[in-house]
Amino acid sequence: MEFVNPLQFLKDKTILVTGATGFLGKGAVFVEKILRIQPNVKKLYLLVRAADAKSAMKRILDEVEKDLFNVLRDKLGANFKSFVLEKVVAVVGDVSEVNLGVKDSKLMEEMYKEIDLVVNSAATTDFDERYDFTFNINTMGTLNIMSFAKNCIKINMVLHVSTAYVCGEGSGLIPEKPFYNGETLKCSCRLEITEEKKLIDEKLNQLQAQGAAKNELTSTMKELGIQRARFYGWPNTYAFTKAMGEMILGKYRGNLASCHRPPHHNNQYICRTLSRLDRRTIDGPIAGYGKGKLTFLLANPKAICDMMPVDMVVNSMIMAMTANTRQSSQMIYQVGSSMRNPIKLTNVLKLISVFDKKYKDVCIGHGKKIKFAMRLVDLYKPYMFFKGIFDDTNSQKLRMEVGKSGLVDAFNFDLDWEDYIINTHIVGLVKYVLKG
Repeated sequence: MEFVNPLQFLKDKTILVTGATGFLGKGAVFVEKILRIQPNVKKLYLLVRAADAKSAMKRILDEVEKDLFNVLRDKLGANFKSFVLEKVVAVVGDVSEVNLGVKDSKLMEEMYKEIDLVVNSAATTDFDERYDFTFNINTMGTLNIMSFAKNCIKINMVLHVSTAYVCGEGSGLIPEKPFYNGETLKCSCRLEITEEKKLIDEKLNQLQAQGAAKNELTSTMKELGIQRARFYGWPNTYAFTKAMGEMILGKYRGNLASCHRPPHHNNQYICRTLSRLDRRTIDGPIAGYGKGKLTFLLANPKAICDMMPVDMVVNSMIMAMTANTRQSSQMIYQVGSSMRNPIKLTNVLKLISVFDKKYKDVCIGHGKKIKFAMRLVDLYKPYMFFKGIFDDTNSQKLRMEVGKSGLVDAFNFDLDWEDYIINTHIVGLVKYVLKG
């Protein structure tokens, strides 16, 4: 791996980003990071689901008003908004649609001519979302991204953000290896993605012909997703559709794409940013405990919590892009902590016990009651008892390059768990979640 300075690499680049306003915020954190560390980036096209260009730009401007952008806003002062408007272009579209749903032909041609890099972090992450919704975004969205990228004249790289949990309920050392088209985790039969799409369409047509009510259609499509996932060996619709997305990536990547697998939900999380605070993922169980509403959680106390702050995930994404432009072999990066910096669930519980004492007055009597204990048991069970360790050999090579480069402060993705959980995660949780 020949090291290239990421700041130099990003200079004058034009990047398409999907998922910039998504649930986990990887896209938003990526955008903030790029604008902050390399103001000489040429342009960022952000794909946004909206009624029109004006609405799409409003969503982006609303996003940059959030605390995540405070450092950049303070740095630029009165020039902040004009800088964002100069560098960021709102693109009305949807990864689940052909041509990414972009209707503006002039804009599309402009993007084909200018884009150097594509970062696909768009996803629906609910475990029990409707199968048709999840399939269209997590699976077919990958095909649409690759089809778009191959029309870009200057394209150097597609970075596809997946999840470490495409492995299902694996155990032992889980390697950084790609999924191949048709591969399954359990049954001996071959998985045919086109047949899954056909099945979805047939079921939707059947329900519509029967005049099914909206709630019946939703529940039926959710159940279909879980059934299909478990038939092939995946625990939920999310992991199943992301695995199929990886299969499509491998089939159509050419020499363009690499795949990033950060830990997502449950026992393994992308969690609160280390240097600037967001408000997602691991917070549910911790907040429930802090408020006294969740006194226990079904889990293996010896299970390893593979957590990773989202800004560190973004650091690793930038390093991976820098290192893998037009590589002939597909690189898989599992960006977690279970192999080289593990922390057991029981140690997390010890650390958050500080939370109970220090913030007790904040938690008592807070707002709505949390009624999610049984839901957590059902959805989180495969992961609270997860026995796998994610091999991160490829990611470790990136860490070593960061160490040798002298850019640790800008691109570090290693951390001290005790310091992080007590002084960053819980502090942010109290500020943004418990105090509303």
